[in-house]
Amino acid sequence: PSFGFLFDIDGVLVRGKTPIPAARTAFRKLVNSQGQFLVPVVFVTNAGNCLCQEKAEQLSHLLGVPISQDQVMMSHSPLRMFKRYHEKCVLVSGQGPLLDIAQDLGFCQPITIDTLREKRPLLDAVDHDRRPNILHSQEQLFSLSTVVLFGEPVRWETSLQLIIDVLLTSGYPGNPYEQQNYPHIPVLACNMDLMWVAEAQSPRFGHGTFMVCLENIYKKITGRELKYEALMGKPSRLTYQYAEHLIRAQALQRSWQQPIQTLYAVGDNLMTDVYGANLYWENELASGAAASCRSVLVCTGVYSPHPEVPLPSRDSSSQAVFHGHRDFSFDPGLLEPDHVVPDVDAAVDLVFQLENFAP
Repeated sequence: PSFGFLFDIDGVLVRGKTPIPAARTAFRKLVNSQGQFLVPVVFVTNAGNCLCQEKAEQLSHLLGVPISQDQVMMSHSPLRMFKRYHEKCVLVSGQGPLLDIAQDLGFCQPITIDTLREKRPLLDAVDHDRRPNILHSQEQLFSLSTVVLFGEPVRWETSLQLIIDVLLTSGYPGNPYEQQNYPHIPVLACNMDLMWVAEAQSPRFGHGTFMVCLENIYKKITGRELKYEALMGKPSRLTYQYAEHLIRAQALQRSWQQPIQTLYAVGDNLMTDVYGANLYWENELASGAAASCRSVLVCTGVYSPHPEVPLPSRDSSSQAVFHGHRDFSFDPGLLEPDHVVPDVDAAVDLVFQLENFAP
């Protein structure tokens, strides 16, 4: 094969924990009788609340085909490359097994929001029932050098408060705010999705919504913009570079000699899957990477084909609402998918037809 698939998960293969019926049908076409993939496949999700191995096991059960952790890319996967932060004491925000995820990525000294709250109980004051009854003496000061945002937390008010405390004290929460220290300590953020689709009829808040809150609170207090050392997860170029690396590694492992010419990014979200694939192709054409990255939009998730939610085009850019992250410029041309299909099964059929590929 001279092509590979980048599959989104939520809205393409599942809605919440409910499988989309077309998913199993599609993946039966992608493997041989021994369960080996006929083309390189990477699952590129903006989720970040579990380990790659756990997600691979979930997908194997869901799709009825064996998936390895090397085929799974979480929003946080590129953090493996940020080795200069791995030895530092970092604050991690999100949910799931945060310490296991951070340590698996190479971080040696991660501290969760819950741990910070235990060490500084006076800082979390919004919920009156969670305020300490007895005033504790402040423990010995400790320093946090970096903030890593893995995904949306459970108690937003606690996480927003404590992250702001860390940023405005140069990593010494509990100290008085020092607004003159700008720029603040580094912030690494994964998953910029404003919304995602689950079992509910309408999309739900994603980590991008939490980031909007954090950015606006920081600016309201300081008058300055919160800055990110790096943004990863779709639609960032970094994510697609890493995904292409995994695609090429699969081809090499299978001893497939033909170079990968085309990546097909199958997703349900204009602002992440389509925008990211188009942005990557636009950026990478001159760099000797894949000859093209084609976006295939399915109608089983965030995107709705109904007339009341029109597909943004160059002619309607003035009406289009940009749900992407603040730091990504809005180019309506990048919201135009190469193909629109009903579901993931139709996406696989389309790509096989375009590539003249007969399993």
